[in-house]
Amino acid sequence: MIITIDGPAAAGKGTLALSLAQKYGLAYFDTGMVYRATGLQMLLNNEDANNAAAALKHASALTFPQMMALSENKEFRSSQNGQYASIVSAFPAVRAALLKMQQDFAYNPVFADGTKANGVVYDGRDTGTVICPQADIKFFLTASLDVRAERRFKELKEKGFDTPYETVYNDIKTRDERDSSRKDAPLMPADEAIVLDSTDWGIEQMVEEGCKAVESRK
Repeated sequence: MIITIDGPAAAGKGTLALSLAQKYGLAYFDTGMVYRATGLQMLLNNEDANNAAAALKHASALTFPQMMALSENKEFRSSQNGQYASIVSAFPAVRAALLKMQQDFAYNPVFADGTKANGVVYDGRDTGTVICPQADIKFFLTASLDVRAERRFKELKEKGFDTPYETVYNDIKTRDERDSSRKDAPLMPADEAIVLDSTDWGIEQMVEEGCKAVESRK
């Protein structure tokens, strides 16, 4: 079984994806990690995020083990690297370089320990429209900007990042605008996607609604 979950930043995609992966025994692939890994390499090298050539160089050489190693860096989930990831993901050449790695995972999904899985849950922004359009079940998860900014602010604070709320809010707003205006793959639901608005939901209700949708489609 292949499930895709798309939507804007801090909508709850990762929480829902991990919950569904655990419940149904599926592998989990956060596709945003490939762009965070590329962005982090540029950040660590003091390269301009808008340097398309540098971004392509890093993206073309990225491997799955390297991505997992980079994910251990404290800055991997920082607000600044989130901006870097959003910027490099808008470069068509970078997206093309990283696309095959993400698509191939659907045909050979594995768990974190390398054992084979019977399917995968993708978490991203265009997984149901570009990366895995053949998915069995597609979600588009959203929430209001205010709620998403508050969630991300709390998440960063818990991880030790002292980022002002206003900065987090503006970063997410900018990413929304950039992701929605991309010409190659704008942020939007797949035609057959199940759209869930988590603005007024806690984690338990969000997961419950997701499981109901999966059971109805199975």
